Amino acid sequence: MLMDQAVSFSVPDQAQKLRLMVRNARQAARVLAVTSGKGGVGKSNVAANLAICLAAAGKRVILMDADLGLANLDILLPVSSRANLSQVLTGKRRLSDILQRGPGGIQVICGASGISRMADLNEQQRQRILEEISGLEQQADIIVIDTGAGISPNVLSFCHAADHNLVITTPEPTSITDAYAVIKTLLRARPQAKLSLLVNMAEDREQAKMLYARMAAVTRKFLAAPIYDAGYIRRDDHLGRAVLSRRPVVLAYPRCPASLCLLALAQKLARAQADPAKQDGFFRRVLQWFR
Repeated sequence: MLMDQAVSFSVPDQAQKLRLMVRNARQAARVLAVTSGKGGVGKSNVAANLAICLAAAGKRVILMDADLGLANLDILLPVSSRANLSQVLTGKRRLSDILQRGPGGIQVICGASGISRMADLNEQQRQRILEEISGLEQQADIIVIDTGAGISPNVLSFCHAADHNLVITTPEPTSITDAYAVIKTLLRARPQAKLSLLVNMAEDREQAKMLYARMAAVTRKFLAAPIYDAGYIRRDDHLGRAVLSRRPVVLAYPRCPASLCLLALAQKLARAQADPAKQDGFFRRVLQWFR
């Protein structure tokens, strides 16, 4: 089903400039972009709950809603979205001004929902957001960015600038195909990108392992690059209940199957040690993640 198609992807000038910018800055925090090929795969839930788990492990965590135009982390957590990214882009506020306390000790940056201009930022606006993030370098150990779904310039700009991209898929065929499209786009633009695959809504470990093995084999064959195995999250009715109650599942049902899977993923990240040789760069490449 996963077939590589003869599609050429050019690296936009905007992405090259963003990468140059991030390499020339200094940043203490590591950055994880959580992304997906299609919506409805649980990406925002993974980002929010993972951030809380990392904070519980003693990390200073900033969670940023970068699903520009259709932000919803404020609903899932819940937090107030009155101060959001739209005010940063208009110059009314700095990114540090809109940081707010979230559940579990994390800090949250809300996006803007229902504002059409947020969904189609130009290069200068995207660069402004990344420059603003550089001002938070001493306030976090890890910045988790919940991107939008797909391969729009907004999504790719955050993914290209991150240390590591966590690509979310489900066992659904369309989700798998779209996840591969994201992986292919990112690797063709930047072959050295570090990518991991997380299988959400898996029936069991065996199903997730088989899906990862297929994706990894196709990526090696057609893109000559590895993707790391980030594990899986079990299909779990507790997650839906938590969403309805507007509480993160790891706080509402900390011992349910989905929460235990999220905790296992967070432990991989929390154990990672920064490589002293990788200190340069706005978003350092952290090779230890998911190994």
